[in-house]
Amino acid sequence: MNRLSRPLASLMASSPPRWWPPSLARRLSPPNEPHNPTVRRASRFPLGFRNMATGIRSSEVKGDDSAKPDMRMLTTPAHEHSAITQGMDNMSKTKEFLSCYGEVIDGKRDTWGKTAYCGEEIVDSDEEVYESWDALMARYPFEGVLPLDVFPKSRHRDGSIYKCEHPWTRKCRITNRSETVIEAMMFTEPSNCFILNGTCMQHAPSHMFQILSIKLAKLDLDGEPVALYGYIAVRDDLDPLLNYIIKYRRDDPIIVEQGSLFNLAGPKRGIDFYGDILIEYDMRIRTAKEEKDDLQLIDGASMIGDMGLETCHAFTNRIHGDSGAVDVTFSRLEDAVEATVEVFISEVQNSFNLFLGCLTSGLSEEIRLFDGVIGETQSLKRSVVAVVTGSSIHLKLKVGPESSSSTEHDCSFIAGNHGSNARKIETDFALISVKVTWSPLPMGH
Repeated sequence: MNRLSRPLASLMASSPPRWWPPSLARRLSPPNEPHNPTVRRASRFPLGFRNMATGIRSSEVKGDDSAKPDMRMLTTPAHEHSAITQGMDNMSKTKEFLSCYGEVIDGKRDTWGKTAYCGEEIVDSDEEVYESWDALMARYPFEGVLPLDVFPKSRHRDGSIYKCEHPWTRKCRITNRSETVIEAMMFTEPSNCFILNGTCMQHAPSHMFQILSIKLAKLDLDGEPVALYGYIAVRDDLDPLLNYIIKYRRDDPIIVEQGSLFNLAGPKRGIDFYGDILIEYDMRIRTAKEEKDDLQLIDGASMIGDMGLETCHAFTNRIHGDSGAVDVTFSRLEDAVEATVEVFISEVQNSFNLFLGCLTSGLSEEIRLFDGVIGETQSLKRSVVAVVTGSSIHLKLKVGPESSSSTEHDCSFIAGNHGSNARKIETDFALISVKVTWSPLPMGH
């Protein structure tokens, strides 16, 4: 899976390109006010074509300009995009840049030309483009979180993601529904290390992608919590097969409400971030009727690129869907290795609540690994977390008869290239054994 091109909206960091429609340039020119430091990511598609991905029409939303977002949210500091804009100061480079997404710009006029998606030709006028963008933003205000663009024709429910012949579907091997075959802990105890000054030079750390949290940010349904099922997975350059982050069956859904965080059962192994990350998702709300009558929460695929992302910082994007929205918070970590966390619970005295959270590499955002009831001796599903070498992974265990009256137990481990560390925690309810195993990702991809 090769790298895909970078977001067109990144060009807004400097003056708008000369080929943009004049009214679009006026709308999106960087304002004089200071940049909002909480917003770091820019849209990954030309703004005018976001309506292709969402299906929102201007007629669906009514209201005055007060409902529109502050367009400052769409700009990003120029220094973050210097590498993106370099060499793209003429029309030929821009056309080459857009060709990866099947988009063609009419170089003879300062207007948008025809845009082809998966064999379908769609013509957008200047005003239609703006109306659709304004309508989408009126329906989905930013609230400090930028939306994550959904690839056109990437829905699972209608099968369009399997029929689409766009380059990204081939690069990411979308039709292959198998789970990644690469396991975690592949280089925990290698036999071919080359040690220099106490450091293994043969199995080096790498750039890794870490999902910190997934939250049900919006739910269009009123009333009680809902039964949710489906999955969110990633595909990376190491192996484009599915690496599940969360996955629930229809006959065993999770009960959630707006604002709920999900336990992160995945990934199966560390996520490589030398190239772009494809996030694929199909999550539905189970109804009392047949499966065909279930409501769609989110459905599609999106891309996250590593350019412009500072290491060890948290970024949040929102995936908008038919019946709500999901927030994905993630980080890019340089010089990182896998930390495989294994927890074994024995000598259980009484049933108790256990919460297992994790902090990695100095980040303040907690990764929620487990939150549930323990009633017998058992092993928790192992968790894989990316950790910068030389920094720590901090595990937080809350144990108690109820979550509101729990006692916190902490333990930390310094990340290395190989080997493992272990600790035992004695509580009034059980003996908890924690083991963290270190391994770099396989190289040569």
